[in-house]
Order: sequence, then structure tokens, then C-alpha cells
Amino acid sequence: MANLMTDLASRAAEIMTRVRATKPLVHHITNFVVMNETANITLCAGALPVMAHARQEVEEMAGAAHALVLNLGTLWPEQVDAMLVAGRRANVRGIPIVLDPVGAGATRFRTESAQRLLEQLAVSIIRGNFAELATLAGHEATIRGVESVGTSGDPTAVAIACARKFRCVAALTGRTDIVSDGFRVARIANGHELMGRVTGTGCMSTSVTAAYAAVEADSVVAAASALAAFGLAGEIAAQGAPGPGTFHVHLYDALAQMTEEVLRAAARIEVAG
Repeated sequence: MANLMTDLASRAAEIMTRVRATKPLVHHITNFVVMNETANITLCAGALPVMAHARQEVEEMAGAAHALVLNLGTLWPEQVDAMLVAGRRANVRGIPIVLDPVGAGATRFRTESAQRLLEQLAVSIIRGNFAELATLAGHEATIRGVESVGTSGDPTAVAIACARKFRCVAALTGRTDIVSDGFRVARIANGHELMGRVTGTGCMSTSVTAAYAAVEADSVVAAASALAAFGLAGEIAAQGAPGPGTFHVHLYDALAQMTEEVLRAAARIEVAG
């Protein structure tokens, strides 16, 4: 197990450097609440963000991108239609789609929209919290607004069930992040409690995941590496932050300034399967 952890930490460091060297374009159709944050964290990861939502341009933008983020945070019907158009173009081109089903389980519209996207598109990675992924997998969960408040089940079982149901990689973020393709499982223990006190850190982790998936074909490796890097940035940021406001600023700096040596040494990734 120790060798597997070391190997994946090394791959995470290599992927981080590859993102910075190639600067992949990540097309976001995303959450208006934290659009600035997700754009900034994409830049800090070394990739290039573009936020394009209009039905009239999303197909063309997805045609130029290296990864596509579909985030349901601020949702309306025409946005779902635009997501489907962009997603079909992404599928034709073979670029990864990372779906963030924000608030799935909170309302029928959110749940049905996430299911519609998953049924009609080949999604590479679903990144969500326990309640969101449990809802999509058909398990019981409690969500208040967009926050998971019912976490009595087994996160690993939920991630595996979600991955198998939708034939993709499920990245379930929480106290310990779980990444699975339905068979392999990676558990990432990096992170800090202050990440739960800043709006949009979940959405930020989705953007970093898309940036890593843009350059790494193995979606389990891409997602686990991204979550380890982002979680470690949270740990580093917290060291000099007396509260969530300062932490927010330090989080950008920590990810942007992270070195291969630091990530390789401090990534806490356990792999099974």
C-alpha cells in the first residue's frame, strides 16, 4: 500500500507540472455564485478558464477546449440545454466532461437535470458531496440547500455505486475524498476544515479536477491527483490564516506556488483495487 501511495503521489506531481506546461483550456458552464473563484483557481492550477454559457456559442467553445465543466449551482432550463449542446460536442471530440451536480437531491429540477445530463452525455467524472452522489446513485441522503447534512452511509459504497451506475469515475469529496471507477478506489486524506467555511471550494475542486483530466487520460488518477493537490493547498493556506477570509486568499497562493517536491512528499493517497 505504501508503494502505491508513493507512486500516485509522484504521478500527481507530474500531472501538476504537465498542466502548467500545456495550459489546457477548461470551458465552464457554471455557477454564477463562485464563477470568479473557479476561474481564479483554474489559473492557479496552471490551466486557462473560459466561462461561456450562451446556447449560441457553447458548441464552438467546447470545440476549442481541452475539458468541459458542467456545474449545476445556479440552474435554469436554458442552461441545461446549453450544457447538452456543449457536452455532445465534447463527446465527439473525446475531451473529458466533469459534472458537478450541485444540490442534486435538494429539488426535483436539480436531480432530474443531473440525471438528464448523465443519461445523454458520456461524463468522465462526477465530482460531488455525499448527498449529491448518494441521490444520483439511488441511496438515501439528506441535503439542505446545496450542503450535505446526511452522511450516515458509507462514502466508499456510494462512490462505487455511482461510478458503476453511470459508467464513469465518481469523486466524492468530504472529510476524506473518495475516487472510484466502480472497481479501483483511491482515498485522499488531504484538506482542512476551513475549506468548508469558504463558499465554492467544492466548485473549485471540480475546476482543478477538470484541469488535471485535460492532460491525464486515466480519470481515477486525474481526479485523485487534483483532489490531493487542492486539499494540500488547503492545508498550507490554513497555516497562515486566522479565519476564512484570509484563508481564501492564501488558498490561491498555495496552489499556484506548490512544487512537485511538496506535493510528492505530502499527498496522502491510499489506493485499493
